[in-house]
Amino acid sequence: MPKTLGKVEIDQERCKGCGLCINACPTKVLRFSKKFNSKGYHPAEYVGEGCIACGFCYLMCPDVCITVYRMVPEKVRGGVENG
Repeated sequence: MPKTLGKVEIDQERCKGCGLCINACPTKVLRFSKKFNSKGYHPAEYVGEGCIACGFCYLMCPDVCITVYRMVPEKVRGGVENG
């Protein structure tokens, strides 16, 4: 079975930098941004690869500012692995 890949998007303006998503991430692909948002917080940010789309970050976010996308590998189409 192919490895599940994911992507995380964080609404930087809504994030209050509580760090719950960062602590919940099993693959440690989230971190605090060095930049401030307009409210003066260091929001969480996605490092860029390694997400397994588990959704723990989404579940932990009290401000509902995280969206997790699960990407289907190109080898898999319609639930059947080709090749």
